[in-house]
Amino acid sequence: MAARIYLDNAATTPIDPLVFEVMTPYFTEHFGNPSSIYSYGRENRLAIEKARKSVAAVLHAHPSEIFFTSGGTESSNTAIFAAIKELGCTRIISSPIEHHATLHTCNFIASKGHASLEFVNILPNGHVDLNDLELKLSSSPEKTLITLMHANNEIGNISNIKRIGELAQQYNAVFHSDTVQTVGHFPINLAEINIDFITGASHKFHGPKGVGILYINARNKVNPFIHGGGQERNMRAGTENVYGIVGFAKALEIAMKNHEVDHAQIASLKSYLKTSLEKNIKGVVFNGDPSEDSLYTVLNVGFPRTEKSEMLLFNMDIRNICVSGGSACSSGANQGSHVINALQLPDQSTVRFSFSKYNTRQEIDAVIEALKELI
Repeated sequence: MAARIYLDNAATTPIDPLVFEVMTPYFTEHFGNPSSIYSYGRENRLAIEKARKSVAAVLHAHPSEIFFTSGGTESSNTAIFAAIKELGCTRIISSPIEHHATLHTCNFIASKGHASLEFVNILPNGHVDLNDLELKLSSSPEKTLITLMHANNEIGNISNIKRIGELAQQYNAVFHSDTVQTVGHFPINLAEINIDFITGASHKFHGPKGVGILYINARNKVNPFIHGGGQERNMRAGTENVYGIVGFAKALEIAMKNHEVDHAQIASLKSYLKTSLEKNIKGVVFNGDPSEDSLYTVLNVGFPRTEKSEMLLFNMDIRNICVSGGSACSSGANQGSHVINALQLPDQSTVRFSFSKYNTRQEIDAVIEALKELI
């Protein structure tokens, strides 16, 4: 059986062996409950606080602003509900191409009448129209939550969160950004951005699944989303995922330490695939903004829709090539990508290729050969 080629790293990434190594003791000898007062507990409490300081240092935040969660979905839910319930927002401005963790939460809140919901315009290249955002902010004195992702998980477009933060400050709005695709992939300096909440998930940058972060700016005083205990400084009840938290911090440390090298290597793979597709596949298009303000880890490709391309994902899987037709979080749903639909693109068979430091040019060559047969 041929080795599998994994090009769906925007969905999840393989854990880095060094991350797994630092996590291992917390499955075995360091098994204590961090809330316990004896040595087993105190050792694990120390490990959590050390991890918190490490993450805060990377993001240029204060450790008291970092909260560990189960992942990006919980973090975004917590932030959005806090903005409505605790910070007095009665209006939400978002976009139709947000991750469903944001989109479904906003739709739920709006359906219950807790806040109105408006969507900013999306430009033809997939970027959020910041002029339209300012127009919407200036149109009403209502306290507004802006929730716009830093980088889109399907097409890779990156938004200027520093500029959005400036608009939020100008119009006294609360700003939450889903940064799941950028934490661990880009240097983020929260000291330079006016932002209230950001999110992260370590399995997007070679850390463990089931652990994430929520940054809450110190100026915001909010109540817990999950009740039942005093963990995470009374912000999130439940026994902490100690090995996951340790793994998150180590994965982020490695990712930022090697950022420049990894960025260059992965960006070259993206460019190589794009060029190879243009040379070998007639009628191929690239969705979003693949060359400018976009993730170096993601290339969203539209193939001409034919009888062959209809079964493209299935046939690539048979050839041991793992890619996505959109967001893996909705891969079980029998419907098209809401992001691609929102962009109103011509009919196409869409494939998202997403890369990591473990991919090679030889793998790209093998994918191109397979596509030449399949298209």
